[in-house]
Amino acid sequence: MGATAHECAQALAQRARIVLECAAGNPNLVVAGRLRITPQTVSKWRQRFLDRRLDGLLDEPRPGAPRQVGDAQIERVVRLTLESTPADATHWSTRAMAKRNGLSQSTIGRIWRAFGLQPHRVEGFKLSKDPLFIDKVRDIVGLYLNPPDKALVLCVDEKAQIQALDRSQPLLPMRPGQAERRTPDYMRYGTINLFAALDAKAGTVIGEFHRRHRAIEFRNFLETIDASAPGKLELHLILDNYGTHKTPAIKRWLLRHPRFHLHFTPTGGSWLNLVERWFALLTERQLRRGTHRSTRELQDAIRVFLDYHNRDPKPFIWTKTADQILESVARFCKRISDSGH
Repeated sequence: MGATAHECAQALAQRARIVLECAAGNPNLVVAGRLRITPQTVSKWRQRFLDRRLDGLLDEPRPGAPRQVGDAQIERVVRLTLESTPADATHWSTRAMAKRNGLSQSTIGRIWRAFGLQPHRVEGFKLSKDPLFIDKVRDIVGLYLNPPDKALVLCVDEKAQIQALDRSQPLLPMRPGQAERRTPDYMRYGTINLFAALDAKAGTVIGEFHRRHRAIEFRNFLETIDASAPGKLELHLILDNYGTHKTPAIKRWLLRHPRFHLHFTPTGGSWLNLVERWFALLTERQLRRGTHRSTRELQDAIRVFLDYHNRDPKPFIWTKTADQILESVARFCKRISDSGH
């Protein structure tokens, strides 16, 4: 496929700048330095303009076979991909699109790659409707990027209802040329709730198991945090808006423990809590493929994971400022607004 219209326009604009710089009396080396290109490029387009004037700035026909797919066909493929779906499926495949347009699958693949189209992929999103979204983003990101002195920033949450599972038949181990195999069905042996507090700076995690997931268990975990953290430090806890975090009993407990300061993520904004990233790591490395025949086995496996993690903790580094996050959200809102949805 040839160059896109955008690429052609950029190339012509650069050649025009070369001619204007040269017309101002600047030597090739100066023009090359200003436009960040090579002196050979300046010399080429300077001479082409002198020889053929404006026609010299256009690209010459390239060698090779002419294109078999015209612009109208490419436009039709792109338009159908973006604005329609096949009658028998939720999205286009290269085979279906090729059949619809009388083109080869490889041609459809090239067109999609050129325009960055991937109909088989889908990504999720969720916009927070919290009226205090901006204030909460600035508050929490500020704790990550500029933590207060003589204080710990702890990301706290509960991973609820973790299931102890075992497959209904023994696993077939990996062999050369063959992946590990397991049955799709499994046996359930109960659930546990993991309460965790991630030290945002050090990367270590305080973990505690409970049978249930109520305010009383959350208060017990707060007491564990209180006993684990040095008494001279203020404690800033980043939490979601789950009801057990805001009960009258919790509020009374906090009044008796003034070094605790709670910072709530926006509604629908759990991605701001770094402990969620640690939960994802736990799931990926221990839970997803683990087999446990009791809740005790499951707890033991998670404790081992915790111990290994805390021996060599690697903190998750927050890099984006609040302004960058808010600008990104604003661009996304504008994009979905312009799409007509």
